[in-house]
Amino acid sequence: MQRHKTSPYVSEFPGGRQELGQNFLADPALIAEIQRLVREQTQGPIIELGAGDGALTGPLSRLNRPVTALEIDPRRVRRLQERFGGRADVVRADVLRYRFPAAEHTIVGNIPFHLTTAIIRKLLSERGWSSAVLIVQWEVARRRAGVGGASMLTASWWPWYDFGLVRRIPASAFRPVPSVDAGLLTMWRRPVPLVEERSGYQTFVKQVFQAPGRGVEEMIARTGRVRRAELREWVRWSRIPVRALPKDLAAEDWARLWELVRD
Repeated sequence: MQRHKTSPYVSEFPGGRQELGQNFLADPALIAEIQRLVREQTQGPIIELGAGDGALTGPLSRLNRPVTALEIDPRRVRRLQERFGGRADVVRADVLRYRFPAAEHTIVGNIPFHLTTAIIRKLLSERGWSSAVLIVQWEVARRRAGVGGASMLTASWWPWYDFGLVRRIPASAFRPVPSVDAGLLTMWRRPVPLVEERSGYQTFVKQVFQAPGRGVEEMIARTGRVRRAELREWVRWSRIPVRALPKDLAAEDWARLWELVRD
């Protein structure tokens, strides 16, 4: 079965070391749905994050694609190796320290809720994978996909990645049952980025999100990065509501806004 777990290296991240937590996938229909999604919408070798007891490893290994299953618990690594033999390459590794291959591949995983942001940041900084199918905490899935408003993290990476929310996963799909629901999140690397310069763009997004103001137009103006006349024209042309906030902008809005900064 699949589980959420705490890395022994978690002391390097806010919150310190925590006890090992487990949330095993216990819904056969959900597992089949993930297998189908990976089969029909992704390509290339598969890297599974946190294989646990193999709830996803088995179905993924039947897709006739190379599978590398990452697991940090040495006891479960041995069990997975015995169970799957040559059908999957089981590697003992901490996801946050794993060196992902440069060649194209697909990421699949049931992500530990308390490490979700750290792992997603790690994946976004990697260059090889083309698609990711992840189980994460529900509210994180919504914000990453921009449902109800995008986070600064999502806006910072939107020009290079497309985020999608497949559906909500009830807590009852896990054993033991967690206190919150999960979400099935997809991430796709854009074949052609909406923006070329990453560092400058991400700095600008941060400035906008942190600027004071009662609406996104005022907040952008306070960064001093866009001329007022061009900003008003962008707002009018993009049909940005008067009371809109940075979280309400779409990926294409940010890309067009960045063009004004660069001019």
